[in-house]
Amino acid sequence: MSDSPASGPPSFLGRLLYGGTLLYMAIDGFRHNEKRVEIARDRGVPLPELMVPLATGMLLVATLGLVLWAWPVVAALLVVLFFLSTTPAIHPFWELEGKERNDNKINFLKNVALTGAAIVFLDEALGEDDDVVDEE
Repeated sequence: MSDSPASGPPSFLGRLLYGGTLLYMAIDGFRHNEKRVEIARDRGVPLPELMVPLATGMLLVATLGLVLWAWPVVAALLVVLFFLSTTPAIHPFWELEGKERNDNKINFLKNVALTGAAIVFLDEALGEDDDVVDEE
């Protein structure tokens, strides 16, 4: 959080860069839905034919909400929910070996960083006096 009072939404450029990345992920998810469903099925995700497009749609809608700063608390919470629910299920690097382990670890850590950014947006959306994580 900044030391100055809140003066509107966070940087549009920052939201656009973050949102552009998430938007690309969502569009890519829809374009390769069958492959994503297969991966989810192999990882033991229940009802992958329903859950994969549902999660992808949630990411798409939430991303637009963050970029446009429309219902930003809901949008940021949905992005956090997306990453918390999909990251450990789809990128369980600790169960894998070799190149597959390394590739999944990179994607897992990327998603951790994207989750952290969503938490920062959530904190901004809630307002300066309502930090999600108290600073000491």
